[in-house]
Order: sequence, then structure tokens, then C-alpha cells
Amino acid sequence: MDNIEFDNFQEHWDRFIAAGIVWIPTLLTALVSAILIYLIGSWLIRVIKRLVDKAFVRRGIDASLQRFLSNLISWALNILLFIVVVTQLGVQTSAFVAIIGAAGLAIGLALQGSLSNFAGGILILLLKPFRVGDYISTSNGVSGTVREIDVFNTKLNTPQNQLLVVPNGELSNSSITNYTQMGTRRTWFDIGVAYDTDLREAQRILLAVIADNPAAHADPAPQVVVTELGDSAINLSIRVTTSNELFWKMQEELIIDCKTALDRAGIEIPFPQRDVHILNKK
Repeated sequence: MDNIEFDNFQEHWDRFIAAGIVWIPTLLTALVSAILIYLIGSWLIRVIKRLVDKAFVRRGIDASLQRFLSNLISWALNILLFIVVVTQLGVQTSAFVAIIGAAGLAIGLALQGSLSNFAGGILILLLKPFRVGDYISTSNGVSGTVREIDVFNTKLNTPQNQLLVVPNGELSNSSITNYTQMGTRRTWFDIGVAYDTDLREAQRILLAVIADNPAAHADPAPQVVVTELGDSAINLSIRVTTSNELFWKMQEELIIDCKTALDRAGIEIPFPQRDVHILNKK
């Protein structure tokens, strides 16, 4: 009995050794191949990343988008390299694909709002409706100077020097007015004068005030336009172009100087009023 058990053990051991002799070269070959694939793949990823970064710089893509896209490409290539390496070692990749798919679905459902902001950030960085330093306002009532554009949100400095963080999803889905991009801005405010005013004379006086302002541009030509016969006054619209940095200063000076000139000429700037007629019934 002992001899039979020893013979069976010897037989199994011999089979194990024979299988190992056949299997070890295959394992070593797969291991060496996997190492070579990893080393060559890592080198190719670094080369591709450098080429992509140079292409982004040549195309003038925003720095925030450059970093994000560069990292995204790097992650995607490294995941692909990992799958190729483990496949070379004989590991079935179907499980990895299923895990990645399930993780992607779960992350997508959990981060719906963040993904909307992410998509909005990509659109803003690619289409460039505004840049850092631009003064913008939106149809949602948001306004301020752009301080920083990230992938998920945009930071604005309000005129009250407050930091406003706006989600990019909300920002990309609203109408945006960019006051800076054209390089100049045009005033558009009204001054009301009394109904007995000589409108041609009032226009001449206001155009003279505009001509005396050093910040006012001659091209396009300034305008003083009669826009409305209001309830209490005839409204004259003052339209003058200047550089972005001088806009607020020039507008304030024009308002003050126009009122002073009209007062000096004896032209009334009326306030809302009502005429009350009392009927005396006897």
C-alpha cells in the first residue's frame, strides 16, 4: 500500500514538473513581452503628450483646457496600455471592460450637474465667447470682470469687488454680452428736456459738450438723437464711443457737463409732474 501511494505521488509530481517545464518558458516569454510593451508604451505616451502639448500651444488653446485635455489623453493612453499589458500576461480583459463601463455609468448618474458644468466649460474654453479680463453680463443677471476660467466654473469680479463663482453649465446656456471684446464701448443714456425747448439748439449744445471731452472718439461720430416724446419731457439719447478703460469716467463727465451746459442755456430738465384741474360745480 505504501509503495502504491508513493508511486501515485511520484506520478503526480512528475506530471507537475513536466507541466512546469512547458509552462515556465511561456510565462517568461509573456512576462518579458509585457515588460517590453510597458516600457515602449510609456515612452510613446510621453512622446505623444509632448507633441499634443506643442500642438495646443501652437493653436493658442487656453491654459486651463490645455492641462485638462493633456491629463485626459494621458489617463486614456495609460488605461489602454494597462489593458494591453495584462492581456499579454493572459488575463481576460472582459472583466476590466465591464468594470470600467459600470463605473462610468455610476459616475455619470452621480455627477449629472458636474458633467453639465464640465461640458459647458469645454464649450467656453473652445469657442471663447470671453477671455480673462473681459467685462461680461448674462441674461441670468450675472455681470463682472472675468478673473479665471476653469473647466467646471468661471470666477468673476463684480463692480462691488466681490468674487462671483458661476457654474459653466448655467453660463454656457445663457445669452452673454461681452463689453470688452470689441475694444470700445458706446454710451447710451437719455436726457429729458422740457416741451418748450428748441431741440436743434439743445442738440447743438450737447454735441459741443461731447466735442470738448478728450475721451470721446470722433469715429464713429457722436450722436444726440430725439428718441421719445415722454409724459413729462422730450428724451434726447446721448451716444458716444470711447475706449473700454475710459468708459465709466467719460460717461460720468458727460452727464455732469451736459446738465451744466443745459442749465447755463436756461433749458429745463423737467421731473415727472401732473397737471390737476379742479372743476367747480355750482
